[in-house]
Amino acid sequence: MSCLNCCKTAEVESPSYREALAESAKRRMSRGYITFKSLAAAVSLKTGSSKHRQINEQIKKYGEVKNDIKVFTYNQIAEATENFNSDNLLGEGGFGSVYKGYICDQHVAMKQLNRQGAQGTREFYAEVLMLSLVKHPNLVQLVGYCTEDEHRVLVYEYMAKGSLENHLLDLGEGKKPLDWHTRMKIAEGAARGLEYLHSSADPPVIYRDFKSSNILLDEDFNAKLSDFGLAKIAPNGQGTITSRVMGTFGYCAPEYASGGQLTTKSDVYSFGVVFLEIITGRRVIDTTRDIEEQNLIEWAQPLLKDKKQFSLIADPLLNGQFPAKGLFQALAVAAMCLQEDPEKRPDMDDVVTALAILSATKTDEKDGAGEAVKTGGHVESFRAAESFNKEEQRG
Repeated sequence: MSCLNCCKTAEVESPSYREALAESAKRRMSRGYITFKSLAAAVSLKTGSSKHRQINEQIKKYGEVKNDIKVFTYNQIAEATENFNSDNLLGEGGFGSVYKGYICDQHVAMKQLNRQGAQGTREFYAEVLMLSLVKHPNLVQLVGYCTEDEHRVLVYEYMAKGSLENHLLDLGEGKKPLDWHTRMKIAEGAARGLEYLHSSADPPVIYRDFKSSNILLDEDFNAKLSDFGLAKIAPNGQGTITSRVMGTFGYCAPEYASGGQLTTKSDVYSFGVVFLEIITGRRVIDTTRDIEEQNLIEWAQPLLKDKKQFSLIADPLLNGQFPAKGLFQALAVAAMCLQEDPEKRPDMDDVVTALAILSATKTDEKDGAGEAVKTGGHVESFRAAESFNKEEQRG
C-alpha cells in the first residue's frame, strides 16, 4: 500500500467528483456490493482534520464504534520509533515498513506506507474504517493512525511473535517448529476471528485475504487476523457478490478465482488452505519443490483418499508427535473447507467448534481425540467429510 499522490487533479478536488463518489457508494451499498475501500475513497480525498471527521461520519452510518482509535501527529510517531531507528524495524513489504514503537504507555507496531498512488491510501482508510467498526480478541487492534501532510501511518497493538508464516513456512535455522497443540490453538484462534467477521460483526464482513502471513501471534501464540485493506461488507442475507478478484494466488476459492463469485464460504475455503499449511508445514504454492508437489492442494488430494497415508501429510518436523485420530479429524475439517462446491463447505461456527476440541486434546491422547470431536455436536459435518473422501475415491 502507498499514500495518495500530493499532485491531485482538479477533477479529484472538485465537490462534484466527491458527490459522485458518495452517490456511487450509496448505490453499491444498496446492492450489497460495497467494500471498505469504496467507503474510504471519498475520505482519502479530504484534507487535514476533515479526514478524521469524515471517518467518524462513515462509522456512524454503518455501525457502532467499537474502538477508541486515536489520531497521532507525525512528531509523536517519530518520537515513538526513535525517528524510525533501524533497530526498531520489524519488517518490510510492498506496503512499506513496520517499526516497533512505544506510545500511549504500550508497545505498538507502526506501519508506515510507501508513497505510490491513491490505491494505497484507499486501503489505508479502509483499514481504519474496518477496525473502527469491529473489535474481537482474534482481530489485531488498531490503536491509532497518522494522516499529517503526506504521511500515512497505522498504529497497531504489538504482536510479539510476528506472523504464523514466520513460525511455520519461514522457519529459520535453529528455530523450534510449532508443536501440534500450538498449531491447533493458532488454527482455532484464526477461525474465531473469521467466525466473528461472518456472524457477529455489524455489518458482517468477508475478509477476502486469509493467509498465513496475515495471522499474527502474541507472546502466548494467540492468533489475531490483520491487514483488512481488502475486506468487503457482506450483502444482506449473505448472498453472492460478483467482484473483481483480489487476494493472494493459491488461497482464493475456485469460484472466486475463476468467476469473481464471492461469499463468506470463499473465506472458508481460504481457511482450509491455511489449515492444510498448518498441518503439513508446506506452502500452498512452493516452486522450490518437484513439479508434482508444488501445489499443496493437488499434492494432498490423492493422500486424502487413503487413511493409511494420512501420516504422510503431517509435517515431518512434528516427528510423529500428534494424536493419530486428531490428525484424521483435522484433515476431515480441512477437506470439508476445501470442497469445490461452496454450499457444501461448513460455516465457520462449525469449524470453530471442531477446532476447539482439537486444540484442547493433549498430544498423547492418541485414541480419544477423534472420538471427542465426533461427539462434539457436529457428527454430520464429519460424516460429510468422510463421504467427501469416498466420493473422491469413486471419481
